Amino acid sequence: MNSDFLKKDNIIALVGASRNPEKWGYKIFRQLRKDGFTVFPVNPKQSQIDGEPCFPDIESLPEKPDIVLVVVKPKVTEKIVKECKRLGIGRIWMQPGSESRKAVVFCKEHGIEVVYEACFVLDGVK
Repeated sequence: MNSDFLKKDNIIALVGASRNPEKWGYKIFRQLRKDGFTVFPVNPKQSQIDGEPCFPDIESLPEKPDIVLVVVKPKVTEKIVKECKRLGIGRIWMQPGSESRKAVVFCKEHGIEVVYEACFVLDGVK
């Protein structure tokens, strides 16, 4: 795994962030903030999470993220990787359950570093 993904100065876009404490999109958001990462929640169905503004898409973030962390259905991930390519974002982490072979292949074919089959919180941040 590339340790560049785990640098604390990375700006992370969490696609699939949630206000529901039972969902991974919420647990990961809280843990990343607790661990000192700058994380922007992305979810078109939310306006805020824990008092933080939530953004409808990656393009509307106030800063370009270094990493896009996805915790969404595989079909959504396939759209997100194309948006990342268009926006020049070169690192994507696909949480378990969000991966699709098609999205992984797209990343590899377009020079986007991709991590999959690993949990950012459980496997990455120690």
